[in-house]
Amino acid sequence: MDEFILLFHFDQTMGSPSPEQLKIYMKQYHDWVGGIAAQNKFNGGTGLSTEGRVLKPGNVITDGPYAEIKETIAGFITIKAKDFDEAVNLAKNCPMLNGEGNSVEVRKITGTHAKD
Repeated sequence: MDEFILLFHFDQTMGSPSPEQLKIYMKQYHDWVGGIAAQNKFNGGTGLSTEGRVLKPGNVITDGPYAEIKETIAGFITIKAKDFDEAVNLAKNCPMLNGEGNSVEVRKITGTHAKD
């Protein structure tokens, strides 16, 4: 099995959900992840804050993300799948896709660091 990362892109221009709607979204998300975990294909993941820093060559550090940026990465999970098609099929049911302007990016994780 290969490992894949699912990056959850959130369209900030659509506004934040109400607390009641967020509770519904989180239940849908946990149910979806639970289904992946039940197949023994869930490796882990987490949400991300909207605050961050960007490092660039020349020791340049800036605050980010910026207000003019439409999209932010809201979080990610890593999964196991036999190939891209299976990873995409698992991602298709992500409730994040119910939000206008949101998307899920599927990327294969390639090894650049040796495991001990």
